[in-house]
Amino acid sequence: MLQPLGLVTTTIADEVFAKIRQAIVEGEIPSGSKLSEPEMATRYGISRGPLREALRRLESSNLVERRANFGARVVTLTFAGLIEIYQLREALEGMAARLAAECMTPAEIADLRALLARHRDQVAGDPSGAYFQKEGDLDFHFRIAQGSGNRRLIAMLCNDLYYVARMYRYQFGMAGDRSRAALDEHGLIVDAIAERDGELAEWLTRRHIRASRRHAERRLGAQPQPDESRGSP
Repeated sequence: MLQPLGLVTTTIADEVFAKIRQAIVEGEIPSGSKLSEPEMATRYGISRGPLREALRRLESSNLVERRANFGARVVTLTFAGLIEIYQLREALEGMAARLAAECMTPAEIADLRALLARHRDQVAGDPSGAYFQKEGDLDFHFRIAQGSGNRRLIAMLCNDLYYVARMYRYQFGMAGDRSRAALDEHGLIVDAIAERDGELAEWLTRRHIRASRRHAERRLGAQPQPDESRGSP
């Protein structure tokens, strides 16, 4: 039977992939833990075939790794790994912002401003001041990556790095004392994109991510680091 045009078919592997990904990002399945196929198949009520496909996709998203004689494991979170992610993001997202200034349409920029307005309301309404964005189109950085129009760059930022970066942010926590500054920095980046000033947009984005990295270094550097033997933050 032919599928109607425009209909997106979701497979069992798609569903379990999304469920396991969310469980890994949010720490329900702990960092560094071994993934037993029989246990996972029972837990999610699926056969080994769709489960193995989901695990392969999780591996390509850098959330799962396979080692000889150990099988599949959730990636281990480390402070050094977090800093490496920030360093990559600074370079790649800076480039994305520069390209977005050239490529984003006025309607896309207006949508980006509207998204920031929702984020400001979110932070203002949260007593902790935490600023943790929902994924995909509700994420400011995701939108700019998409707005770059560069398919390879989008693949790196929205697949290769995206969910492992969210895993770090979710499990290491987002302190509220930088939230308002981060929002202000986002606003300046949008202004530069709207003015078609790619050089300024790139510089502001790199400075923004560098400031977040330094904040993480100050906040987490003084705390006990994740126990790599246990793989938990």
